[in-house]
Amino acid sequence: MPYYEHVFLARQDLAQAQVDALAENATKIIEGLEGKVTKVENWGLRNLAYKIAKNRKAHYVMLNIDAPAGVVVELERQTQISEDVIRFMTVRVDELEGGPSVMMRKNERDRERRGERGDRGDRPDRGDRPDRGDRGPRRDREETDGE
Repeated sequence: MPYYEHVFLARQDLAQAQVDALAENATKIIEGLEGKVTKVENWGLRNLAYKIAKNRKAHYVMLNIDAPAGVVVELERQTQISEDVIRFMTVRVDELEGGPSVMMRKNERDRERRGERGDRGDRPDRGDRPDRGDRGPRRDREETDGE
């Protein structure tokens, strides 16, 4: 059977449980028609490049599918009907990825980088500032009012 990657974007105002229910519904459709879902990845709530149906963010979910073409047609038909899904795309692939997808590896890498820097980044503490002797003496307010 051919392999597919099916990614859908769910509305930003949905709870995580509702997004998981959408993924479970897609899995039931596929398995009910003799297909197989090999992996489900939730990429989380992410910013969109542009507004889609008044949404600036969306929950991204990817399914790896091993199923005949008719199953994909039915899955896409059901996905179009759902008002909670704002976009979807199904792509046929030669083989399915084993392990985490590129997006999941990117998320892990980003988390690791943030953990190394802390919440302040690479900036030093304000106490580590060099002496600011290159500035002239500070003028009093009275002197600057007349200018």
